[in-house]
Amino acid sequence: MAGASVKVAVRVRPFNSREMSRESKCIIQMSGSTTTILNPKQPKETPKSFSFDYSYWSHTTPADINYASQKQVYQDIGEEMLQHAFEGYNVCIFAYGQTGAGKSYTMMGKQEKDQQGIIPQLCEDLFSRINETTNDNMSYSVEVSYMEIYCERVRDLLNPKNKGNLRVREHPLMGPYVEDLSKLAVTSYNDIQDLMDSGNKARTVAATNMNETSSRSHAVFNIIFTQKRHDAETDITTEKVSKISLVDLAGSERADSTGAKGTRLKEGANINKSLTTLGKVISALAEMNKKKKKTDFIPYRDSVLTWLLRENLGGNSRTAMVAALSPADINYDETLSTLRYADRAKQIRCNAVINEDPNNKLIRELKDEVARLRDLLYAQGLGDIIDSKYCLVISGSALSSRAASVASLHERIMFAPGSEEAIERLKETEKIIAELNETWEEKLRRTEAIRMEREALLAEMGVAMREDGGTLGVFSPKKTPHLVNLNEDPLMSECLLYYIKDGITRVGREDAEKRQDIVLSGHFIKEEHCLFRSDTKTGGEVIVTLEPCEGADTYVNGKKVTEPSILRSGNRIIMGKSHVFRFNHPEQARQERERTPCAETPAEPVDWAFAQRELLEKQGIDMKQEMEQRLQELEDQYRREREEANYLLEQQRLVGGQDLAPSQAAQKGALPVTRMGHPGEGICPGGQREQGDEPHGLTNCTCCGGTPRATACGKIPFSSGGDGEPHATRSVPVLPIKPSRGSPTIYTSSLGHSFLCPL
Repeated sequence: MAGASVKVAVRVRPFNSREMSRESKCIIQMSGSTTTILNPKQPKETPKSFSFDYSYWSHTTPADINYASQKQVYQDIGEEMLQHAFEGYNVCIFAYGQTGAGKSYTMMGKQEKDQQGIIPQLCEDLFSRINETTNDNMSYSVEVSYMEIYCERVRDLLNPKNKGNLRVREHPLMGPYVEDLSKLAVTSYNDIQDLMDSGNKARTVAATNMNETSSRSHAVFNIIFTQKRHDAETDITTEKVSKISLVDLAGSERADSTGAKGTRLKEGANINKSLTTLGKVISALAEMNKKKKKTDFIPYRDSVLTWLLRENLGGNSRTAMVAALSPADINYDETLSTLRYADRAKQIRCNAVINEDPNNKLIRELKDEVARLRDLLYAQGLGDIIDSKYCLVISGSALSSRAASVASLHERIMFAPGSEEAIERLKETEKIIAELNETWEEKLRRTEAIRMEREALLAEMGVAMREDGGTLGVFSPKKTPHLVNLNEDPLMSECLLYYIKDGITRVGREDAEKRQDIVLSGHFIKEEHCLFRSDTKTGGEVIVTLEPCEGADTYVNGKKVTEPSILRSGNRIIMGKSHVFRFNHPEQARQERERTPCAETPAEPVDWAFAQRELLEKQGIDMKQEMEQRLQELEDQYRREREEANYLLEQQRLVGGQDLAPSQAAQKGALPVTRMGHPGEGICPGGQREQGDEPHGLTNCTCCGGTPRATACGKIPFSSGGDGEPHATRSVPVLPIKPSRGSPTIYTSSLGHSFLCPL
């Protein structure tokens, strides 16, 4: 098997709803193992053909004789890889393609019959072959791990304790590995299926314009398959350990096609970065096999994905690749890129070897490394550190009974060249040895402990699980008071259950200073919103009291509460604006069945609509009073403003009567009034000024050199506004005041004469 090439298969899916709505045309043709793509932009161009190990036509319905089903794909690829795993080889299957091309469907599939993908079919077939084994000298063990690579960070999908990002390390013997990644022992296909479902629920998915459930991360499902054979004659037990890596890659995408913005755009950039690095690695490996040189640089470390898959790409592994294609003409560029990608991948050759007794050999080599590191530390005078019975800590320092202090220990490590690195390597190697020496029973106990922690975490989140570890769901407790959620969607109501524990149960936001037992989110939820106090009386009766925090919007049966309130079973509780709950007290409800229901306990079903209607009815009274009070305030304000306006109007009338006195005297002949205008116009432009200081450019008369009076000269001079010299004056006839055009504006000069403007 040494030097075997990567097996490459391509599979074309049916049109999706987006492609059918745009009336797309199929541009993919398949004949045997040959795949041809047509260029819709240039129909006369010669079609491009590619040859692969398998070409699966899944564009039509199962009624088509050429249709490739999920079972056929597994029989061609999955069964062959499983056989290699039983032979002792490392195995890898990964799917590649643009977003929405059908990678996750090929690898994971659906729960319906005949819709399961390669991963569940391979796991089921694995345990079927194990159960069919009749050789008493053979024993098998299976461990699984599930991780995702999201934005170049590794997350454990099976262990709820590993909430942070895991470190990717590289060991000189083991190669790249993920530190603290949980490996859970399984004994049946149902165990794997439960773990797979839990991991899939924790995966990061989001909707884009091209795919409603687009995988935003690369998922790697690893199976460590160990076969032990006991030789009765020599009493020697030999082992074969195979690592089966099943990879579901995130789809390559273009920002303009997916409509990605913000977080989706950042995710797409990281996805394309890792896939680009994968393409560079594949191209470099293909070129290296062509040139038959091993000196070329392979950029494995440019991405976490390629670093972890280093052994599967050109290393010790039997690898198969499934390229998922879109048949639509609108995705021509992406489909052609995928075909070229797959064409390069088939040129890679992997040097797979059978993994015979890896643990014994690895433990021996690791022990030699530990001895070398110990000798190095002894030579530097740090032997008392490793002789101590205390373990090394992450910082590289150790607590030693013979060390004077931690400070002096740090000084000794700092002055010893390379000692800190040696201590870190020693701790890492001893940790690996401890994992390798762990017995099967210890692994089962550790798996059970992690399962219990996962169930405890689910219970803390309001989701309960049966004691037998079966169906996941919400189960109402028989004694403990609790809250159940009410939702506008009936299918989502009563799906979350929050226990009211003895003592104090706090409700608030995740970023609160104190740890909150019930964590809610929303704009109207305070950091510490409220708390439930559960007290047990002398007779054994449990009383639950709701105590809202200051400034928090909390309603009980539609009424806002600001003081501690004793809850009764069936009460409706609204926190903020969108979190609606029903309080259940099983013991209290049991006692009240024999009594008359309280007035606030509704006869109709208590659901989200009832709680909202109740809130509006009881809050509507207060809203009506507030509106009446506001209306009265507006009326009072209008009355005051009207009185002020009347008063100001009266004052203006009094002032206007005094100003009109000189004008009326002029009409009686006491003083002739002239109409002013610019030379040559004879009109009064209202509001305009010339250079003069008086209204409308009025200045002293240039004829008589005195006050402008009609009896003296009857002429009104105007300055030019440009050169400073007065223009020739012009007689302007006197115009009487016309009441029909409204009251005239009165202009009074600095000399005390009044002039009227009819405009």
